[in-house]
Amino acid sequence: MTLWPQSIALVGAGKMGGAMLQGWLNGGLPAASLTLIEPAPSPDLLALAKKHGLTLNPPAPARPAPEVLVVAIKPQMLDAAAPGLAALAGENTLVVSILAGKTIANLTQRLPNARAFVRAMPNTPAAVGRGVTGAVASAAVTERQRALARALLGAVGAFHWLSHERLIDAVTAVSGSGPAYVFALTEAMAQAGAQLGLPADLAMGFARATVEGAGELMFCEPDTPAAKLRENVTSPGGTTAAALAVLQAPDGLAALMARAVAAAHRRAGELAG
Repeated sequence: MTLWPQSIALVGAGKMGGAMLQGWLNGGLPAASLTLIEPAPSPDLLALAKKHGLTLNPPAPARPAPEVLVVAIKPQMLDAAAPGLAALAGENTLVVSILAGKTIANLTQRLPNARAFVRAMPNTPAAVGRGVTGAVASAAVTERQRALARALLGAVGAFHWLSHERLIDAVTAVSGSGPAYVFALTEAMAQAGAQLGLPADLAMGFARATVEGAGELMFCEPDTPAAKLRENVTSPGGTTAAALAVLQAPDGLAALMARAVAAAHRRAGELAG
């Protein structure tokens, strides 16, 4: 049986916060325990709140300190939001932050009443239960709070505790931003197919189905290395080998991905300011 918090407040229900919210509800989180704070709720969020009877944007006096406070706003908004967050976070509240770049020290400074912090980085496939999250806990986090964090973050996909906070920015660069890389790859494959004469919609259909199927194959064969799965598709001297000769050139996909991930990692460090 999943260990859910007695009360949880989610501040920020945009793309990532909304994905986690959907995952929690799908996983059985009791709607009555959940409070949403989102100044600009989307039509989808309004519909979700109505469907489940969720408390959305209650007046400040009606906001008691929750057992868990999940902060899912844009990192650039932290300073402006800090007074409201500080009013929500009591001394027994576990603060779970998914703000890219914002360290536990940043959060401790702005939420002086809180003592327990978990800094985490999920990704948007959390909305369909296929996310992956890396997290690190501050020293004051209790065993129950660690279990609550694992329950919430693990309810939306794979979950891993990290040995050091410095690794969070690497997780951000690889998996936090990673879905966008896969979607960009899908776009590029479709564009390449269209350039070869496929109708654009058909090219996109083939590209999407290929990425979806390859991802599902990796999911269904977790013990098979990605390199082995690649080799299984590649016949010596065949069409796949010809394509891989381009992708695996010194200036090919690996070098491009390394530069892209490094740029994301660098930006995460810049956001810590």
